[in-house]
Amino acid sequence: MNRRNILRLSVITALGFALLPGGAVAQQKTLKEQLIGTWSFVSWERTYPDGQKNQAFGANPNGINSFDSNGRFSLIILRRDLPELAADDFVKPTPEEALAIAKGVVAYFGTYTVDEADKSISLNFEGTSITNQMGRPQKRIVTAISADELKYRTATTQVEVALKRVQ
Repeated sequence: MNRRNILRLSVITALGFALLPGGAVAQQKTLKEQLIGTWSFVSWERTYPDGQKNQAFGANPNGINSFDSNGRFSLIILRRDLPELAADDFVKPTPEEALAIAKGVVAYFGTYTVDEADKSISLNFEGTSITNQMGRPQKRIVTAISADELKYRTATTQVEVALKRVQ
């Protein structure tokens, strides 16, 4: 190959890279950047050591999990079939209604940090409906993330969560 052809090929290659939109490397977002936003629940499933599975919030859970750019998060998830309150007063449920609500609703909020290397989220609770979580940071391992889908699992209780981005 002569020098003129090598120069042409080099210029064409350089031009091709320059015309790529933002460059492939520049377009790769960090895990934290990808997390930011509001996500709705698709599924929540816990697997126990004996292999038994539980969908505490039903096959079609209702709820959101939000992450903001300042390191704050919130989560609320509930069953779609929660009972209506006979007394029409949330502070006066029957024992059965109270138990169904306690088992079918979880809410918590606080701050989060992201470990890009191991693709995990560490949650620090400032408030939670599961009171024994207070003061116990928890870790979520991200198993899949795209523009529209987020999947993670808990590090200790074998809960698998699937969410979709709220548009």
